[in-house]
Amino acid sequence: MMRISQVSFIVALAVVTAVPSHAMMRSRRGPTAPHVQKKSNKPATVRHTTFKPGQRGIADNRATEIQQALIKAGYLNGDPSGHWDSSTEAAMQKLQSDNGWQTKLVPDSRALIKLGLGPRQENPAPISDSMLSTLGSK
Repeated sequence: MMRISQVSFIVALAVVTAVPSHAMMRSRRGPTAPHVQKKSNKPATVRHTTFKPGQRGIADNRATEIQQALIKAGYLNGDPSGHWDSSTEAAMQKLQSDNGWQTKLVPDSRALIKLGLGPRQENPAPISDSMLSTLGSK
């Protein structure tokens, strides 16, 4: 009788210790291993988004301002058309290129500032006396 009890204890002990060690044996992915996603039974959904971050276009009145500045700077010929067209874009790319700036996105903020069309401050923040003394000491 003692023999059966010892055997059942050893079997129970083996089962109890085998379960946690089996759980520890699952494969783990290293930090540089590719991520593997589980396949879903759901059909794949295709997203058709047309959202593009950033500005969508240039308003006609702003295009006119930019064209007038480009004409004054000698980068565009003729009269302003009031529309952002290929000749305006080419003139802006030339201005940006001449200044060593990127030419993929036009207009670049630096180009607008150079043309005198940077951000407008209707009511600029007041400058305190301490700020003036700091500026004067440099």
